[in-house]
Amino acid sequence: MDLDVFVTAHHAEWDRLDQLLGRGRRLTGTEIDELVTLYQRTSTHLSLIRSTTPDPTLIARLTQLVARARSFVTGTRRATWRDAAHFLTTGFPAAVYQSRRWWIPTALLSTLLAVAIGWWIAAHPEVQSSIGAPADLREMTRPGGQYETYYSSHPAASFAAQVWTNNAQAAAMCLVLGAFLCVPVLWILFLNMLNLGVGIGLMSSAGRLDTFVGLILPHGLLELTAVFVAAGTGLRLGWTLIDPGPRTRRSAMAQEGRAALGMAIGLALVLFVSGLIEGFVTPSGLPTWARITIGIGAEAAFLLYVYLCGGRAARAGERGDVERIDRNTELPTAA
Repeated sequence: MDLDVFVTAHHAEWDRLDQLLGRGRRLTGTEIDELVTLYQRTSTHLSLIRSTTPDPTLIARLTQLVARARSFVTGTRRATWRDAAHFLTTGFPAAVYQSRRWWIPTALLSTLLAVAIGWWIAAHPEVQSSIGAPADLREMTRPGGQYETYYSSHPAASFAAQVWTNNAQAAAMCLVLGAFLCVPVLWILFLNMLNLGVGIGLMSSAGRLDTFVGLILPHGLLELTAVFVAAGTGLRLGWTLIDPGPRTRRSAMAQEGRAALGMAIGLALVLFVSGLIEGFVTPSGLPTWARITIGIGAEAAFLLYVYLCGGRAARAGERGDVERIDRNTELPTAA
């Protein structure tokens, strides 16, 4: 496409749209109809220029013009409680459900990796000695040692807030770094599984694996599931950059990126619940079976929420994206 010819052919329409927008609400009915028509045409022009001959200056001008026209046509949209309810009951669970083919294999393989690391450490004393001095390891794994007192060494509220912040940052990093291909996400996931595997191996070698499981399961099921969902979504985002499928790379990354942003907010809420369990339930005086039951119940509730609410919304066409009115205008991809 010859950009100069295109601009010459359409600049009068853009100028006219700018003129109508400058008059604000003093437009007649005919002029409003004209403004809507010009808004639709300019949106198409912007998409065409972006996909063929992207000129930064022209794109900036038309983007601003289209944004002003959209605001005029649709009015200023404010977030409401209805939007929040839609996100929690439809958008977020649908996005998690849509990503299940990524995060479920991620969860299974990561868990196997952590168990394998734990077995390797437990079966090889020389590996344990490379982690720490024998006296230090005995201090960590003994009854009332560091592994147990870790969960009760700080006030429950501040500990829950600290745990939530750390886990939310890890989940957000997985989602954000997915846009830079998959390697950073795999590295973050490996570090988390290495840390878990070291705990499994050391406590198992001390004959206290049951104690470790009793400390991890109450909060760890939900916490690790959130991390696996974030990592799987990050990997999906990275793969979209490599292979966008039938969509253009720009359109695919925009769509998946918007869904990932919504998932970051939803997972922060999930990790908040996990942090509360870790801060108040894990170090509590409840019997081990009661603490584990709470953890399993929280995990089961989340999975039911994803598969019931998310599955129903996904079958209805929901993908966890923003409302159509808030998306960029796109041209259909040529067959």
